[in-house]
Amino acid sequence: MAELPINLLPDDGSPEWMNKGDNAWQLTAATLVGLQSVPGLVILYGSIVKKKWAVNSAFMALYAFAAVLVCWVGWGYQMSFGHKMIPFLGRPDVALDQKFLLGKAFLGYLPSATMVYFQFVFAAITLILVAGALLGRMNFHAWMLFVPLWLTFSYTITAYSIWCPNGWLSKMGIIDYSGGYVIHLSSGVAGFTAAYWVGPRTNKDRERFPPNNILLMLAGAGLLWMGWSGFNGGDPYTVSTDASLAVLNTHVCTATSLLTWLLLDIIFFGKPSVIGATQGMITGLVCITPAAGVVQGWAAITMGLMSGSIPWYSMMVLHKKMWLLKQVDDTMAVFHTHAVAGSLGGILTGFFAHPKLNRIFYLVPNWQHYIGLAYGVKTGRVGAGFKQMGIQLLGILFVVFLNIFVTSVICLLIRLVVPLRLSDEELQTGDDAIHGEEAYALWGDGEKYESKHNSVYGVEEFPQVGPKGGQVEMA
Repeated sequence: MAELPINLLPDDGSPEWMNKGDNAWQLTAATLVGLQSVPGLVILYGSIVKKKWAVNSAFMALYAFAAVLVCWVGWGYQMSFGHKMIPFLGRPDVALDQKFLLGKAFLGYLPSATMVYFQFVFAAITLILVAGALLGRMNFHAWMLFVPLWLTFSYTITAYSIWCPNGWLSKMGIIDYSGGYVIHLSSGVAGFTAAYWVGPRTNKDRERFPPNNILLMLAGAGLLWMGWSGFNGGDPYTVSTDASLAVLNTHVCTATSLLTWLLLDIIFFGKPSVIGATQGMITGLVCITPAAGVVQGWAAITMGLMSGSIPWYSMMVLHKKMWLLKQVDDTMAVFHTHAVAGSLGGILTGFFAHPKLNRIFYLVPNWQHYIGLAYGVKTGRVGAGFKQMGIQLLGILFVVFLNIFVTSVICLLIRLVVPLRLSDEELQTGDDAIHGEEAYALWGDGEKYESKHNSVYGVEEFPQVGPKGGQVEMA
């Protein structure tokens, strides 16, 4: 038997069970997902809102990222992926001891330290997505309490139930490749519910809330899109053909969704909207997430067509007709872009999931589980196809009801301690009143500067000189 090259020989830092290539990609993928949040969503939130809310919106995202990490290694990871305590939750414990962190993770050929880091960035972005529904009016101190509470009592339950091998929905065979349920449906429902309890923005802000920098918004959106290569490409926990397929399907679906939303905007509103295109991009990313590595390319295009049109219809048409949707002020339309698109992705996964691709991803020896309805009909296993669709729908109901209940309880408890909504004075002023900081050293909120005094020198503007040396009166 030939000896291994010296760089592949196992040692204390590279045990026999660890695959160096898998570990390198997993750390890279995790960092790509982290960049989606910091600086991706920090930039996107800070630029898509009105100027007076730029600092507050960006800071809500930045705070959540930091707070989640401390909670995650303190107790969150073990509650989501650790030893079973009850059928939908793991036993709280720290994830800081070197014996645990350097040992083999529960899946893949990775150390637990890599898995803790990878799963953290997913937990963090979920809370940041929830924040999108609350921009422009939530008390920052209330947000500081909300983040650890929601992570502990909502996210961990969903993650354990669906992603942990011991979770009850995982054992039933639910397909959620990379977080259509755990991240997007959860954040959409939780954000909408929290927005109800926090209350709306001021009437002035609800009527007019222009982005303060669309170009920076696109920079944040670009980081979000490209970071999704790690979001979906990292979930096989190995450098596999399925990871490659997941990455390609992600971008194909997203591009199709963006173009579909863009065409609908042009057809019905007459103008190509860059904000609309960004929304279409997001719904495409969300929709493909539960299916990324288990559907074929043509199915990814079909999902893109549907994710660019159904959430568009719910946002542009149904939102204006349904009483409940009109009552809740969801700043970033998280309900439509994440709850609707996430549910759509989960259902379409149950329809398009290919049994061979599921076998590669889940590493199951046979095809008794994980078959989409379309292939169940094609192969004569209609019952198995309908069963998969039923499990997908059950997962949606579980995530929706869990998040409505837990988020409501958390908000009601927090408001016993601090107000959920900012005071009227803070709502009128924005960043300066809340943080004592402003995003731009510019005057006003987009209005024309009409003062006769130079704001830099504090003196009259230099008078204009007429053709004969006389001064010209300034209007």
